[in-house]
Amino acid sequence: MSRKPRTEEPKTKNPKALAGALLLPRVIEEKMLSLIRQGRISKWFSGYGQEAIAVGCAWALRDSDYALPMHRNLGLWTTRGVPLERLFCQLMGKESGFTRGRDRTFHFGLPERRIVGMISHMGAMLPVACGLGLSAKLRGDDFVALALTGEGGTREGDFHEALSLASVWNLPVIFVVENNGYALSTPAGEELPVEDVADAAAGYGMPGQVVDGNDVLAVIDAASSAAIRARNGNGPTLLEMKTFRMRGHEEASGTEYVPDELFDEWGEKDPIDRFKRDVIEQNVMSENEWQQLRADLADEIDDMAEWALDQPEVGSTPEAERADLFAPAFSEHEPPGDAASEKRFIDAVSDGLRQKMEHDESVVVMGQDIAEYGGVFKVTEGFAEEFGTERVRNMPIIESGAIGAALGLAVEGRKPVVEMQYADFIACGFNQIVNNLSTTHYRWDQPVNVTIRAPFGGGIGAGPFHSQSREAWFAHVPGLKVVAPYAPRDAKGLLLTAIEEPNPVLFFEHKKLYRSLRGDAARRRAGGRLPHAVRRSARGPRGRGRHRRNVWRGRGLGAGRGRATKRTRRERRGD
Repeated sequence: MSRKPRTEEPKTKNPKALAGALLLPRVIEEKMLSLIRQGRISKWFSGYGQEAIAVGCAWALRDSDYALPMHRNLGLWTTRGVPLERLFCQLMGKESGFTRGRDRTFHFGLPERRIVGMISHMGAMLPVACGLGLSAKLRGDDFVALALTGEGGTREGDFHEALSLASVWNLPVIFVVENNGYALSTPAGEELPVEDVADAAAGYGMPGQVVDGNDVLAVIDAASSAAIRARNGNGPTLLEMKTFRMRGHEEASGTEYVPDELFDEWGEKDPIDRFKRDVIEQNVMSENEWQQLRADLADEIDDMAEWALDQPEVGSTPEAERADLFAPAFSEHEPPGDAASEKRFIDAVSDGLRQKMEHDESVVVMGQDIAEYGGVFKVTEGFAEEFGTERVRNMPIIESGAIGAALGLAVEGRKPVVEMQYADFIACGFNQIVNNLSTTHYRWDQPVNVTIRAPFGGGIGAGPFHSQSREAWFAHVPGLKVVAPYAPRDAKGLLLTAIEEPNPVLFFEHKKLYRSLRGDAARRRAGGRLPHAVRRSARGPRGRGRHRRNVWRGRGLGAGRGRATKRTRRERRGD
């Protein structure tokens, strides 16, 4: 059964419709808990008792707004009208689920419902919301991005980087902290040095608010107010929703570490029971109407779950799995011929970047000191004056936040180019690259048009933190394309192509070559593509342990490989 997403205005509260939205995830929870007790499913991450947050946030948003949920936010998916057939197949790990049986949780997104899929690493999706918000600001759209995390996730660096970036850029983002008292078994008192996470908002120049997360009406009011503030151009808000996790982190972990009195205390605050009392006391619904609604939903969900359990099991092949790692590669069009042009390596890089920005307004360049200063190597010198600081953006020192924001921009159809000041600093964004960028297309078929430029290598006497060669780290990661051009012609052509490539590309530029190597960089000979034909596949002994390692080396299209390689070697020797 496919449910239509809500289309009424965010502040509208239709109590009967809201009762159905609040009951639906609870009824699904009860069915899944029954199935796990029967041994018919093996794993379940429960949001039992926390439904008001997911449902209330989804209810407060417009359908055009983005939501970035976590694995306990089932109510957000159901309130957004996600088709229940495929949702149950997803939860059962079936072939026809959204991830084709690759997992049974919410590690995927649905662009048609404006939902962006999470990864398990806490806090990682908050910078992605910043990228979505930046896209809204650049286009003049009035959508907002709402991202959820747990109180444990607020100790991650991405939380601080995202809040800092959203505030500095005045982005239409709502950060929701779902404080349920425990990170697996560690109580909040051992995680947090303060009682209220919302107090942190002042340090980032944004309002913060503590909300009763078990009162769905309070959640709707707080999220609606934050959305209105964001749409009016007043920037981000931090909302801390106080709630409690009534089940284990996942069912197998149990709840023995939780004092019994906490269950008694929070059981009295159950969000379903509270809303039921409200609508009955206000004569909006009778007890019989409520019970009938619940029974109807239970029958529907029971039938749906049993149907999903009978669906085909997962079947795949290594070839099919590899095929889903990448979006279809960009096919290089034949560029018009230019007159011969000898340039330094660094000028070829700069020219390629400038050329893309001149012809494609979706290209946004971000990095530390890249605007007025032009970057430490001056690749973007003059870009801020030519293209404006909206598209040439200085970043705070937040490598992880910058890469996460780039992913958000890419989801919105932008072509972000992120400059690492030095490739050595890419380690600070490692998680976003290897666990978020690289897996996104594999998880939910989302193209990821993100280019990361990284000056690397030695030969300039810069020591161990500014001269490392880290490209090999990423050559082992499925879903990434790695480029290391070795001539001005290839640097320009491959950069032009990388920016068009609908997959994450790490573009390593050797600093020693920047001003020491000159060569022909005419556009007619600066074509470049990242073809599967030159993929290097690392294999174990006798073909065992195959792992695709996509290392794309600079090879121009204009000349044969052998001639291009020999000529470049002569250039480097000075012959």
